[in-house]
Amino acid sequence: MDHDAHWRSAGERIQNLLDASAVGGPVAAARAEQLVREVVDLYGAALTRAVGLLDGAATDRLAADDLIASLLLVHGLHPHDVVRRVSHALDTVRPYLGSHGGDVRLVDIADGVVRLAFSGSCKSCPSSTVTLELAVQDAVRAAAPEIVAIEVVPADQAAATVIPVDALMSRIQESAHPSVTWYPVPELAELAPGEVACFAVDGTVVLACRAGADVLAYLDHCPGCAGSLAGAALSGDVLRCPRCHARYDVVHAGIGIAGTAEHLDPVPVLIRDGVLSLAITSEPIGAPA
Repeated sequence: MDHDAHWRSAGERIQNLLDASAVGGPVAAARAEQLVREVVDLYGAALTRAVGLLDGAATDRLAADDLIASLLLVHGLHPHDVVRRVSHALDTVRPYLGSHGGDVRLVDIADGVVRLAFSGSCKSCPSSTVTLELAVQDAVRAAAPEIVAIEVVPADQAAATVIPVDALMSRIQESAHPSVTWYPVPELAELAPGEVACFAVDGTVVLACRAGADVLAYLDHCPGCAGSLAGAALSGDVLRCPRCHARYDVVHAGIGIAGTAEHLDPVPVLIRDGVLSLAITSEPIGAPA
């Protein structure tokens, strides 16, 4: 896992080295950039030849590897078209959107613009709105870097709104939740159905559970008694606080049950680079409408 993380951050390290080269002046910076281009062209040519020697099934297996898929995209060698790649990216976020009573559908892709339609209660849910932005960021930057804009078609509006990719990504950084960091937590995949566990992620304690096939996560805070949820039990879709016995529906955004007006604070769980990961923000992500 550490080895995979090392390669996932390779682009950032290369950019840092290029920036450092600029200290030596414009000539040194230009030489460093040219060196990187020559290396990229070299392995790109070799990768093109290698892919040409493979059959379709073998190429599909290569595309299933996140690191190799990213290199195939860079050189225009990915075997799957943009519709299939974006559709797969959206499939990875459906369980989380479903936990907020909503869903997302790919309408079409034309001229570099992705059109999405949302249904259910998530369209007005702050938590799902943030998740939408994070999911779009993943889809654009990882699955389909050639996309230039996203057109969101609200379920209750006839007119669509075009959101340029740059503006959408900047909103993630400049919104009420400015600091969003994804942390791979491979232990999440080991949760058994009905199991509840707490994880400390960058100083934030998160309670995660598996309800059916889905892994869901919330901040370790019971709004009913302001205490920890450590030791909470999950029965079906209902999580019971071990202290005040307040009950919450974990499948429907942690909403309170039987007179409990409060709700749990959800933490997005998405598959990133093949690993279940948690999105930790500077503030709680929010609640369903």
